[in-house]
Amino acid sequence: MKDLFGKAILDYQTGNNPEDLITETSISEADEMSVAYLFRDFDEMPAIEQKAIKLCKGKVLDVGCGAGSHSLHLQENGFEVTAIDISPNAIKACELRNVKHCVVSDILDLNSSEKFDTILLLMNGTGIFGKLNKISTYLQKLKSLLKVDGQILIDSSDLIYMYDQDEDGAYEVPAEGYYGELSFSIQYKGEIEETFDWLYVDYNTLQNAAIANGFNCELVLEGEHFDYLAQLTLL
Repeated sequence: MKDLFGKAILDYQTGNNPEDLITETSISEADEMSVAYLFRDFDEMPAIEQKAIKLCKGKVLDVGCGAGSHSLHLQENGFEVTAIDISPNAIKACELRNVKHCVVSDILDLNSSEKFDTILLLMNGTGIFGKLNKISTYLQKLKSLLKVDGQILIDSSDLIYMYDQDEDGAYEVPAEGYYGELSFSIQYKGEIEETFDWLYVDYNTLQNAAIANGFNCELVLEGEHFDYLAQLTLL
């Protein structure tokens, strides 16, 4: 991976002529994304993110922390936060922003000896699962990192609205695979990142997977664009 997403974050943090990211998926055309959005403060965050942050308790693990905006807000409000991301450049930016404990790591590689009261996965937190058949692998890893009375706060969206409907009202989703399984690509400053898998999960599918893996799953908040926040706790 060229770490272009992280490069954009670090460029913005260091004032190194940042440009918009160009993102594209297997079901959507290219779209520009301002890197500045990743540096938003609490008041600029969507309601789902604000709600998740307000629900945080105890020791927090921020998975896929990006520019560290969620971690910073929690840290400034007295929380002990560990921020992780697979992007070395994003973690460098977090360090420059004074996130106290940030680590370059895939969640699957994180040592399970440390337990957390809250595990936070935001900005389509299910994305890192990649494929529907990997949900159990990730949920079991998250479970191993969670204290007995801990919680996972995760958001995603139901992408069914992006598919056409036939005359009978049935959605024309792919015949094979799950309709929320996307291929994702990023361009930045003329470079193109290697395409990667990114998963959006409708709430019912997430709930079923959670129960199958020993969690309660509660729908906390629904957004305006088929998005939602869910809270997972141990059965």
